[in-house]
Amino acid sequence: MYKIGVLGDYDSICAFASLGLDTVSVETVKQAEDSLKDMALSGYGIIYITEQYFKELEKVIENYREALTPAIMPIPCVKGFYGAGRERMKKFVEQAVGSDIIYND
Repeated sequence: MYKIGVLGDYDSICAFASLGLDTVSVETVKQAEDSLKDMALSGYGIIYITEQYFKELEKVIENYREALTPAIMPIPCVKGFYGAGRERMKKFVEQAVGSDIIYND
Protein backbone atom coordinates (compact mmCIF):
# COMPACT_ATOMS: atom_id res chain seq x y z
CA MET A 1 0.00 0.00 0.00
CA TYR A 2 1.29 3.42 -0.94
CA LYS A 3 1.74 6.25 1.53
CA ILE A 4 0.45 9.80 1.12
CA GLY A 5 2.67 12.69 2.12
CA VAL A 6 2.60 16.46 2.25
CA LEU A 7 5.71 18.58 1.71
CA GLY A 8 6.08 22.29 2.37
CA ASP A 9 6.51 25.00 4.95
CA TYR A 10 5.30 24.11 8.45
CA ASP A 11 2.46 26.63 8.62
CA SER A 12 0.94 25.33 5.37
CA ILE A 13 1.14 21.61 6.09
CA CYS A 14 0.80 21.08 9.85
CA ALA A 15 -2.98 20.54 9.68
CA PHE A 16 -2.53 17.59 7.30
CA ALA A 17 -0.95 15.55 10.11
CA SER A 18 -4.33 15.53 11.88
CA LEU A 19 -5.75 13.77 8.80
CA GLY A 20 -3.21 11.00 9.20
CA LEU A 21 -0.95 12.08 6.34
CA ASP A 22 2.81 12.11 6.67
CA THR A 23 4.14 15.67 6.67
CA VAL A 24 7.63 16.88 5.86
CA SER A 25 8.35 20.46 6.85
CA VAL A 26 11.08 22.29 4.95
CA GLU A 27 12.49 25.81 5.01
CA THR A 28 14.58 25.99 1.83
CA VAL A 29 14.30 24.91 -1.78
CA LYS A 30 17.28 22.57 -1.31
CA GLN A 31 15.59 20.87 1.65
CA ALA A 32 12.40 20.57 -0.40
CA GLU A 33 14.27 18.99 -3.32
CA ASP A 34 16.10 16.49 -1.11
CA SER A 35 12.90 15.62 0.78
CA LEU A 36 10.92 15.17 -2.43
CA LYS A 37 13.52 12.76 -3.79
CA ASP A 38 13.60 10.85 -0.50
CA MET A 39 9.80 10.59 -0.42
CA ALA A 40 9.69 9.40 -4.03
CA LEU A 41 12.11 6.59 -3.17
CA SER A 42 10.29 5.70 0.06
CA GLY A 43 7.02 4.35 -1.32
CA TYR A 44 4.83 7.44 -1.47
CA GLY A 45 2.06 7.10 -4.03
CA ILE A 46 0.91 10.69 -3.72
CA ILE A 47 2.96 13.67 -2.62
CA TYR A 48 1.19 16.97 -2.10
CA ILE A 49 3.61 19.88 -2.28
CA THR A 50 2.92 23.53 -1.56
CA GLU A 51 2.80 25.69 -4.67
CA GLN A 52 5.73 27.74 -3.46
CA TYR A 53 8.05 24.73 -3.71
CA PHE A 54 6.20 23.13 -6.62
CA LYS A 55 7.04 26.16 -8.74
CA GLU A 56 10.70 26.14 -7.64
CA LEU A 57 11.10 22.40 -8.28
CA GLU A 58 9.33 22.10 -11.65
CA LYS A 59 12.39 20.60 -13.36
CA VAL A 60 12.81 17.98 -10.62
CA ILE A 61 9.09 17.18 -10.64
CA GLU A 62 9.13 16.78 -14.42
CA ASN A 63 11.41 13.74 -13.91
CA TYR A 64 8.50 11.95 -12.18
CA ARG A 65 5.79 12.91 -14.70
CA GLU A 66 5.98 9.68 -16.69
CA ALA A 67 6.37 7.43 -13.64
CA LEU A 68 3.44 5.55 -12.17
CA THR A 69 4.30 6.83 -8.71
CA PRO A 70 4.53 9.21 -7.07
CA ALA A 71 1.81 11.54 -8.27
CA ILE A 72 3.00 15.00 -7.25
CA MET A 73 0.20 17.50 -6.77
CA PRO A 74 0.46 21.19 -5.86
CA ILE A 75 -1.59 22.63 -3.02
CA PRO A 76 -1.98 26.27 -1.94
CA CYS A 77 0.22 27.57 0.85
CA VAL A 78 -0.37 30.18 3.54
CA LYS A 79 2.00 32.59 1.78
CA GLY A 80 -0.37 33.01 -1.14
CA PHE A 81 -1.82 31.42 -4.23
CA TYR A 82 0.64 30.96 -7.10
CA GLY A 83 -1.70 29.31 -9.62
CA ALA A 84 0.61 26.33 -10.16
CA GLY A 85 -2.19 23.80 -9.69
CA ARG A 86 -4.39 25.53 -12.24
CA GLU A 87 -1.54 25.76 -14.74
CA ARG A 88 -0.74 22.07 -14.32
CA MET A 89 -4.37 21.10 -14.89
CA LYS A 90 -4.50 23.36 -17.94
CA LYS A 91 -1.47 21.54 -19.41
CA PHE A 92 -3.11 18.14 -18.79
CA VAL A 93 -6.30 19.27 -20.53
CA GLU A 94 -4.37 20.66 -23.48
CA GLN A 95 -2.43 17.41 -23.75
CA ALA A 96 -5.56 15.25 -23.58
CA VAL A 97 -7.85 17.33 -25.78
CA GLY A 98 -5.38 19.03 -28.06
CA SER A 99 -6.38 22.58 -27.18
CA ASP A 100 -7.08 24.87 -24.26
CA ILE A 101 -10.71 24.58 -23.19
CA ILE A 102 -10.41 26.20 -19.77
CA TYR A 103 -12.09 29.59 -19.63
CA ASN A 104 -9.80 32.36 -18.44
CA ASP A 105 -11.44 35.26 -16.56
